[in-house]
Amino acid sequence: MKHLLWAALVAIPTTLAAGVSTVVTDHILPAHARFAAATQDLAAATEACDQTEMRAGYHAAFDAWMGVNHIQFGPIEAEGLSLAIAFWPDPKNQTEKALARLIAAEDPAVHDPAQFAEVSVAAQGLMALESLLYTEREETAYTCALTQAVAGHLARNATRLETAWRESHADLLTDPGPENDTYKSQAEAQRVLYTALSTGLEFLHDQRLGRPLGTFDRPRPKRAEARRSERSLRNITLSLQALQALAIALAGEDIPKSQMAFADTLARAGALDDPALQGVADPAARFRIEVLQQGVAAIQRAVAEEIGAALGVRAGFNALDGD
Repeated sequence: MKHLLWAALVAIPTTLAAGVSTVVTDHILPAHARFAAATQDLAAATEACDQTEMRAGYHAAFDAWMGVNHIQFGPIEAEGLSLAIAFWPDPKNQTEKALARLIAAEDPAVHDPAQFAEVSVAAQGLMALESLLYTEREETAYTCALTQAVAGHLARNATRLETAWRESHADLLTDPGPENDTYKSQAEAQRVLYTALSTGLEFLHDQRLGRPLGTFDRPRPKRAEARRSERSLRNITLSLQALQALAIALAGEDIPKSQMAFADTLARAGALDDPALQGVADPAARFRIEVLQQGVAAIQRAVAEEIGAALGVRAGFNALDGD
C-alpha cells in the first residue's frame, strides 16, 4: 500500500490574501524549533538509560512532532526524513523485526552515527523508541546503546529540519516570484500550505482514526498509532490543535465554521477516555470514536468551504491510502 501525501489542486480566481508569512513565523518556525529542542533533551535523557527519564523525554519529543508532522513538504520531503522520524503506519510490523535483527546481532552501527544513519528506517525514530521503551524485553548494555543511537539520530534529523527551515526554506516560501525556483507565485505558496492542511486532516481521518477502527465486524485496535505508550488519542488531539493553528494562520481572516468544527471535535476528543483507542472493539466505545472521526470529516468540509474556496483551490484526487 502506498501512502502518497499529495493532492491535485486547481486554481481559480482568489479573493483572499492568505497569511503565508504568518504561517511561517508563527507556526512552522517555532514548531520546528520546539521539535529540535525536545529531541535534544531526549537524547540527553538517554545518557543514563534511566527508564523514567527516557519515557518522559520520548513523550515530550512525540508531543513536539505532532506540532510539525503535517508539514510534509520542503526540507522533510527533500531529505526524505519523514519515515526516519516516525515509521508509521507499519502494517507488517517492520519496526519490531528491524530492532530484533539489530539486537540479535548486536550490530556495532549503534556506536557510529554515520553507520546508524544507514540502518533500516524502521529501526529509527519515534516508533523505534516506543518499542524500546514500552515493549517487554531484557534490558542490556546493547539495548541501552541502541536507545541512545535512535535518540541521537532523531535529534540530528530534527536539527537538520529546523536549520533548513530557518536558514533557507522560510525565505523561499515567504518570497515567491519568478526568480524563486521553488515557489513562483504567492498563489503557489498558499496552495502548498493548503495541501499541508487538507492532507493533514485526511491523514488524521483515514489513518490515525480509520486504521484502528477498521470495520465494525473487523476492528483493528493493534493498528492504533503509538498504542504501546498509550498516546494514540493524545496524538489525535495534538494534531487537531496544530492543524487548527495552521488553518487560522493561513486563512488570515475569520473562519467561523472551521473554528466551530475544530472546537467541537477537540471537545469530543477531550471527552473520550480511551488513550490507546482500544475501545474500537467495543460497540459502545466504538460509536464515540466514530463520532470523533465524523467530527474530523466536518472540519474537512468547513476548511474546504472557507479556506480552500477563498484561496482559489480545490482538492482533487488524493491517494493517501491508495495503490
